[in-house]
Amino acid sequence: MGLQDIDIKREYRSPQDNIPRDFYFPLLEQAVLYDRAVGFFSSTILARISAGISALRNNGGKIRIVASPHLTEDDVAAIRRGYEKRDEIIKSVLLRDLQDPKNEFEKKHLNILANLIADGVLDIKIAFTDKKGSMGMYHEKLGLISDSDGSVVAFSGSMNESNNAATRNYETIDVFCSWKSEEQAERVNDKKKAFEAIWNNADPELKIIEFPDLSDTMIKKYKRTPPDYDEPAEEPPMDDPEPVPPVVDIPAAATHYPAIPTWCDLRPYQLEAIGNWKAAGYRGIFDMATGTGKTLTGLGALVELAKNVNNKLAVIVVAPYQHLVEQWVEDIEAFNIKPIVGHSESKQRNWERRLDDAILDQKLGATGKEFFLFICTNATFATPKVQDRIKKIQSEVLLIVDEAHNIGAASSSKLLTDKYDYRLALSATIDRHNDEEGTQKLFKYFGGKCIEYTLEDAIEKGNLTRYFYYPIITTLDEEELDKYAHLSFEIAKEWRFGDDGKRTLSEKGKRLAMQRSRLVAGARDKLPKLEAAIAPFKNESYLLVYCGATNVLSNDYSDDERQIELVSKRLYENLGMKTSRFTSAEDMPTRKRLKDMFGAGDLQALVAIRCLDEGVNIPAIRRAFILASTTNPKEYVQRRGRVLRLYKGKEFAYIYDFITLPRPLANVHYLTEGQREMELSLVKNELKRATEFARLANNMPIAQKVIDEIKQAYSINEHLLTDEQEYV
Repeated sequence: MGLQDIDIKREYRSPQDNIPRDFYFPLLEQAVLYDRAVGFFSSTILARISAGISALRNNGGKIRIVASPHLTEDDVAAIRRGYEKRDEIIKSVLLRDLQDPKNEFEKKHLNILANLIADGVLDIKIAFTDKKGSMGMYHEKLGLISDSDGSVVAFSGSMNESNNAATRNYETIDVFCSWKSEEQAERVNDKKKAFEAIWNNADPELKIIEFPDLSDTMIKKYKRTPPDYDEPAEEPPMDDPEPVPPVVDIPAAATHYPAIPTWCDLRPYQLEAIGNWKAAGYRGIFDMATGTGKTLTGLGALVELAKNVNNKLAVIVVAPYQHLVEQWVEDIEAFNIKPIVGHSESKQRNWERRLDDAILDQKLGATGKEFFLFICTNATFATPKVQDRIKKIQSEVLLIVDEAHNIGAASSSKLLTDKYDYRLALSATIDRHNDEEGTQKLFKYFGGKCIEYTLEDAIEKGNLTRYFYYPIITTLDEEELDKYAHLSFEIAKEWRFGDDGKRTLSEKGKRLAMQRSRLVAGARDKLPKLEAAIAPFKNESYLLVYCGATNVLSNDYSDDERQIELVSKRLYENLGMKTSRFTSAEDMPTRKRLKDMFGAGDLQALVAIRCLDEGVNIPAIRRAFILASTTNPKEYVQRRGRVLRLYKGKEFAYIYDFITLPRPLANVHYLTEGQREMELSLVKNELKRATEFARLANNMPIAQKVIDEIKQAYSINEHLLTDEQEYV
C-alpha cells in the first residue's frame, strides 16, 4: 500500500475535517520522507509534529523541519547592536523556547522527538529573512509527504502544526498529489524545489542556520526512555491557543494597506519621480530604462497616493504578459498588499468573485476594506467582464499601466477612459515606433514625463552593469541574397502616398517586409559564426542565445528548420553544452524552473525567442549572443537594458551582436549603383543598432572599428546614417 491507495481530498478545512485523523495519520503511515516548513519554533509545536510519525520511523523514513525563531523586540534590538553576534542571540532564543512539558501528551511526544533526533531520523533547521540587516520571521506553511514508490503529496495553507489550528481554529490546507494530473504534478514539483532551496540555504531571500548543540540540548532535556513506535498515533489534547509571534521588523497591519517594506530604499531619482507625479496631480509617465526599478518606483507612488487619500482607493494594474503580472505580484505583496490577480492562468481561480466582493465591500464601507488592488494582463483588462466591473467602482481609482507603449495602439487606447482619477504609465520605450498618433494619445491621457532616466544615466550611476560590445559580421549566401533582392523589388512596388503626402507601405508590402526581415534573421552564416563565438565559453554558465522567430533555409531542398532548433542542436552535439529552450511554448512554472536553474548555474545557456521583449527578468545573464534583432530602436535599446541588470558576481556583461550584411565587405566595391541602393536599407538599419550599442560600451574603439569598415565599404557618411527616413 502507498499514498496512491489513500482517498485524499483537494482541500481540508477545520473544524469540518479532523485534519490529524483524516489527513496526517493515514499519509504518514505510508511515508518515508516528511518535509515540513512551519511558522515558528517552540517545543510545544515540535511535540505535535512528532504525533503520528512513529510509522514513518518504522518505515526507515526521515523527517526534515524548517522553523523560524520567535524574536522579541529586545532580541532584534540586541542583534542590531551587535550584528556579528546574531547567531548567538538566535541560539539563546531557541533555547529559551524549549519549555517544560505542560501535560502528559507533551512529555510523551517530546520524548519521541528527542529519540528521533538522537537516532538521526529528525533534523531541524532554522530560517529567517535577512535583508540588509533587517530580520523578519519566515512564516511559510508548507509540507511534503513522500512514499517509497516516489509518489508525493504536497500541502500548504494557513495551518500551523498545532491542535488548535487543526481542530479549533478555522484553518484550511490545499493538497496536491503528484500522480493525479499534470498540473498537480507541476505544483508538487515546484513545492519540492522550493523546500530543497530553503533546506540547502539556496533561497536568496532566507538565511538558514544549523545548531548541532541545539539538538544535543533537546535530547538532554526531553529524552527519557525508548518510545513504543508501534503504539497507535494519538491526537493532542485541546489546550489554550498557541501564541503566534508577530513578524518582527515588518509593520504588522490588521488590514492590507500599502506600505513600503523596510528593505526597500528608494533611490533619489525614484523619489524625485514620485514627487513630480504628486505635483502633477498624481498623473504622469515614468520613462525609465529597463532595469532601473520602474516597478518599485510605481509602487512607491501608489503608497504616496494611498496615504494622501486615507487608503480609500481602488488600484488597477495592467501588464502585457502573464509572467509580468506574476513578477508584479511578488513586489506588490512585499508592499503589504494582497492583490486580486486576474488572467487566464491565474492561481486565484475565483478572482472574478474576489473582485466583486472587493468592490462591494468598499462600496458598503466595510472596516479595513477601503483599499483593494486588482492586477491583470492587457488581454484580460480589455474583456467586458473586467470593464463592466470597473464601472461599478465608486471610490477614486488609480490606473497603473506597465510597458505602457503597448496600450497606445488604436485597439487598446479606447480603454483609457475618464473612470480613472489618477494615472501612471511606466515604460522604457514610451514613444511608439512609427506611430506618432498613438504616442500623443498616451501623453494626452497620462500626462507628461515625471522622469526620464536613460540607460546611459543608469550605467553611469551604477544601476546597470557596464558592458563590452562585439559586433560579428555575417552575410547572406547566394540563394538568400537572390531571395532578398526579389523581395526588395516587390516591396518597392508597394509604397503609397497618402493625402498628407507621407509615404507608407501597403498591407501587402508590410507582409513582404516581414518575410525579408525573417530571411535576414535566419541567415545560414549565423550558425557557424555563433559556434565559433561561443566555443571559448562552452564550459561557462549564464549564457543567452537570442534567436529569431524564423526558419533557416535548407541546403538540401528539404523543409526549412527553425533557427532555435538548429542552434540548440549545434550547442549540444558540437560543443556538449547543457542548454534549454526558453520560448512562449514553455508555461510559467517551467519558465520559473528554468530561470532558477539558470541563476544557480545548473543550466549553461538559454536558447530563447522574444524573452528580452516580454520583460522577462533574468538578471544572471552575463553573455548574450543576439542572432536576430529589430529595426525598432526602442526595442533593441530595451533588450540591451535587460542584459545589463545587476546580479551578484556580475561585474560586466558581454553582448555579441550578429550584424547581417548582404555580402562580404570585400565584394561590395563590385556593386552597381542600383545594387548598392537596394542593399543600403539593410546595412543602415544594422549600423544604427551597432552604433548605438557601441556608444556606451567599455570597448567602444574596438567595436567602432568594425562599424567604420562597414561604413567605408558602402560609402556611408554620418549624415546618411542619422537620416530619420524609415528603412524597411
